[in-house]
Amino acid sequence: MKELATGVSSEYCVSIGRACRIINLPRSMYYYESKRDDTAVIDELSKLAEQLPTNGFPEYFGRIRRVHQWNHKRVRRVYRKMGLHIRCKHKRRLPQRIQQPLQQQPSLNKVWRMDFMQDSLTSGRKFRVLNVIDDFNRQGLAIRIATSFPGQEVTRILTQLIEEYGKPKRIRTDNGPEYISRSVQEFMQTNEIKHQFIQPGKPTQNAYIERFNRIFRTAVLNAYLFDDINQVRALAGTWLDDFNRNHPHKSLFGLSPIEFREDVNSGKLVFNDQLEQFTTIHIPDDGD
Repeated sequence: MKELATGVSSEYCVSIGRACRIINLPRSMYYYESKRDDTAVIDELSKLAEQLPTNGFPEYFGRIRRVHQWNHKRVRRVYRKMGLHIRCKHKRRLPQRIQQPLQQQPSLNKVWRMDFMQDSLTSGRKFRVLNVIDDFNRQGLAIRIATSFPGQEVTRILTQLIEEYGKPKRIRTDNGPEYISRSVQEFMQTNEIKHQFIQPGKPTQNAYIERFNRIFRTAVLNAYLFDDINQVRALAGTWLDDFNRNHPHKSLFGLSPIEFREDVNSGKLVFNDQLEQFTTIHIPDDGD
């Protein structure tokens, strides 16, 4: 009310007394200055907040009442004034992740990989990109663009990809909040898909999709300015189709993902179990 009276006085150029009458505020209340000193309460709460950062008001007040006879309303008022009721979110503890080596997969749908990227439009609005590839032939299964990807949206995208390409045995990701959400974990268990996590801070354990991300960022995100998300989606779809059909991979004998898959299906490339990689075989022509 005191701030309101001050605002009325300054905006309408009237005296404080008249402003108080307008808003029905006693003038004595406007000029009243609190004489209470909360320094001791602040000191006690500061000490407790430093010693017990994960505890709340009931714990603090219980400890204070053992020494001081301060009213709980007074302590709570100072507690809120200090902002101690607003707790910082602590980083979620992750279970220990086991290092998994990169391996060439002998067939489709053995291992999929997922990862997120981020960029912004010309307006400054940020958007995210979800990429999914197959380890077998590095084929890009999907590039999805949106402003956010909650766990439910990730499971919806995976459901669409399974309907189109079949169900993978494993999906490998980092430890992002979308992947460790309850909805994604329940989806993996329901569909009997093993969810493999890389070790925190070890992006090289997801090197296949990191390389895919780098190529996409260089060719699309860093090469163009976008006014809206639909432009990103259109260009990403065109780029993905060209990548799968025409991009030569050194690790795939210089073939594109689709060409590599066709050569494996035709028997020109055979997986060597001992070397854990594909080797070429000579198929004689009719004239040989």
